[in-house]
Amino acid sequence: MEPASTQDMMMTKPMNEIGRLHILTDYYFQQRFSHAELAERAILGGADTIQFRQKHGKIRDLLSSLNQVREVCRQAGVPLIVNDRLDLALAVRADGVHLGQTDLPLTSVLEIVEGRMLVGITAPDYAAAHRAESQGASYIGFGPVYATKSKSNPIKVQGLGALRSVADKMTIPVIAIAGITPNRCPDVLSHGAHGVAVMTSVSLSENPEATCRLFAEAIESSLIVR
Repeated sequence: MEPASTQDMMMTKPMNEIGRLHILTDYYFQQRFSHAELAERAILGGADTIQFRQKHGKIRDLLSSLNQVREVCRQAGVPLIVNDRLDLALAVRADGVHLGQTDLPLTSVLEIVEGRMLVGITAPDYAAAHRAESQGASYIGFGPVYATKSKSNPIKVQGLGALRSVADKMTIPVIAIAGITPNRCPDVLSHGAHGVAVMTSVSLSENPEATCRLFAEAIESSLIVR
């Protein structure tokens, strides 16, 4: 029997482990694909983690979309993380929730979930990353590593040097966020990132599955080089 490829291993990672290729679903920058359709295409392309992201909308509509994504992820055995919304994450029994710096406090969320799900948080600098780690976060989303157009008020780009300085000091996984492309994956991983989080590079692609596969292959190649 041939050994499983890194991409195969990525897609069969246990739910309580942090994936390397996080794809954020999107229905704001594009409306060609539903959240569930994007999740399905991303998983076919090698994504090992799906993050449901929608900032606005009626809660029942969000819950309906999220339930569809939940079903796609369950059938594929891929973890589902919900961006910002702990209430929705709890409602569908998601595998995790990802917080921003202005969302519910990390300590409060950890008390509520009691170890039942992953809790990640975006950290724009070492102080925020260190604080999150000491409070019990499962992983850090660090960035913006590169410039991004997906946020209305993006903070200052941190760059690869800052990523390295944070990743070297962390004992929990660091996921690089913002402006990540397949060509940038080797540099990002070589500077200490455990993985990457991607949204519009995939959702705005003419072929989300094929684009996601480029990310998966770039990560696989980077891990082999290590």
